[in-house]
Amino acid sequence: MSHPSSPPTPLAAASPAIANPASLVSWPDAARQAAFAQWLAPLVPAHQLLPASLRPASADASFRRYLRIDSAAGASCIVMDAPPDKENCRPFVQVQGLMAAAGLNVPQILAWDEPGGFMLLSDLGSTTLIELLRPENPQAAYGWYQQATDVLLDWQKASRPGVLPAYDEALLRRELALFPDWYLAKHRAVTLDDKQQATLQSAFDAIVAHNLAAPQVYVHRDFMTRNLMAPMQEGGPLGVLDFQDAVHGPITYDIASLLRDAFISWEEDFVIDITVRYWEKARKAGLLGATSASGWGDDFGEFYRAVEWMGLQRHLKVAGIFARLTLRDGKPRYLADAPRFMGYIRATANRYRQLGPLLKMLDQIEGTEPVTGFAYGRM
Repeated sequence: MSHPSSPPTPLAAASPAIANPASLVSWPDAARQAAFAQWLAPLVPAHQLLPASLRPASADASFRRYLRIDSAAGASCIVMDAPPDKENCRPFVQVQGLMAAAGLNVPQILAWDEPGGFMLLSDLGSTTLIELLRPENPQAAYGWYQQATDVLLDWQKASRPGVLPAYDEALLRRELALFPDWYLAKHRAVTLDDKQQATLQSAFDAIVAHNLAAPQVYVHRDFMTRNLMAPMQEGGPLGVLDFQDAVHGPITYDIASLLRDAFISWEEDFVIDITVRYWEKARKAGLLGATSASGWGDDFGEFYRAVEWMGLQRHLKVAGIFARLTLRDGKPRYLADAPRFMGYIRATANRYRQLGPLLKMLDQIEGTEPVTGFAYGRM
């Protein structure tokens, strides 16, 4: 999951006191810095790059990072620094090709040093979609979300089985295990008793069963507003980033990621409005209908409930990931958003009687009050 920093100051507007922005870029050791300099040297004339303009562009939840470098032509490029002993760039390259073929606006790969773990990419800009959104003004966000769902549908319509890794039961369960292993055991320092273990296992079994029933498509796996770039020109397409973990799995995953975002929340009427319009477009595209034994193509209520179950899977996983990022990787800013995820988890668990024991257990652990007042009530 990427975590863009504040947009860096464009070089043209940089303070005169910062004579060499490249001095802002730190390296873990001299060998890595030397390897980068050796890789970059032949690219400088080929792409008219200005090495002195090198500066941080964004950070990532993984070990990769992104740097921005200007060109003499007035544009800029992005450098991916992905240490090969920690990051495998092959999935990024594969998914970039699939998304480009589907018509999505993704960074072009201009150069790639696979053994060294460096990549030169076209720059989609420094403004993420989330920077343009305000929860108190959903009407202003409406058009952006319509664009985002259109991008998502273009991606899903290109789906073919056997191309990307399967989002299967084994992966679903590995992700769910992050919640008890990292959020409960390490962050909350909770040791579950036998009854609590059984409660969690029963909930996980139900979540997995619901999600495996969904029609299968390409899944970005982190399709949210921090990974969508605002158009660089008015009327241009949204850009898509952070796609290297894409899989082939439930159609409900990416729409759940988009509308139950890690970093911004909306009132449920707005979420339902965007979701139903996405559902209508997915039906027309043939992504539901005959491929779904559940009848989701005929009943929006069934589809929306399926999105909720998929969202529950994601929120449990991400709560565990955020705890791991803080406790193992020294990135505490992520855990600050954990209350948003626990709110999502508890709200969904409150809707379904099958998840009542899970809700009760989490309320005990978190010291929270029972949830009341949600639209669908108990099912």
